[in-house]
Amino acid sequence: MSTPPFLDLPDRASRVELATSHGPLVGWRIGPEDGAPHRGTVVLVPGFTGSKEDFVAVLEPLSHHGWAVVTFDQRGQYESAGPDDEAAYSLAALARDLLEVVAPLEPPIHLVGHSFGGLVSREAVLMSGGEPFSSLTLLCSGPGPIPPSHHDGLGALRSALPHVPLEVVYDVKEAADREGGWDPAPEVAAFMRERFTATNAWQLRTSAGILLDTPDRTDELAALAADGRLRVAVVYGPDDDAWSPAEQEKVAAAVGARVVVVPGTGHSPAAEDPHATADALDALLTALSDEERARP
Repeated sequence: MSTPPFLDLPDRASRVELATSHGPLVGWRIGPEDGAPHRGTVVLVPGFTGSKEDFVAVLEPLSHHGWAVVTFDQRGQYESAGPDDEAAYSLAALARDLLEVVAPLEPPIHLVGHSFGGLVSREAVLMSGGEPFSSLTLLCSGPGPIPPSHHDGLGALRSALPHVPLEVVYDVKEAADREGGWDPAPEVAAFMRERFTATNAWQLRTSAGILLDTPDRTDELAALAADGRLRVAVVYGPDDDAWSPAEQEKVAAAVGARVVVVPGTGHSPAAEDPHATADALDALLTALSDEERARP
């Protein structure tokens, strides 16, 4: 899971409730820096066990570049309520939420999905035929199931939930992470526990299953991109330990996507090096916007 470097929301950012037909989702919004022209809206979708806080450190840098930014807790994540019902957290259900979130936003809309959020974002794009998005960026996300090295842990989590209390699950996970060298600031460590235990157990169980079993839909995404209806990009850290860089490059080649590597980062570039990630996204989205304007 992503560990945010800090938790303080920028002064110009605001907490919002984003309406969907299944209830509000809690999010954050920041507009372009004062005096900067509006260049578009970037929608950041968090991954498995994540939340809007994964992107707290890129909000202000992106706004400096002239972007409006929206991010939110998906249904059942952290501060967005969700039911105790496995069917409520299917990829299709989460994608429909995303499409409702973006419907009132000011275009052009650039969608950036991190890890599991990339699978949700891809689902929304395929469901809508590319509308209303100007681009899709897969940030450290993959074509289908997460590699086998993660299957034991995800399988154990799926089997344990919802019967084992989340506090117990987190105690085990935190102990393993600290043994591996994870040592965040005390306030961030406290937040990580709060977030995990506040997330709906059925959401975690279903998401783990999706990561284990989701089909590869790269061919469908490639067909959509080939029609010129959507520009696609792939961004990753060279030390990504989820889907390998080689697997992400393979997706990019199949889709004809631009590829950007954020040096010195792993699976969570937005948290590990937020300024480099914001600069990379700005350059990438600028190039994709130029491509769109140049299209006949």
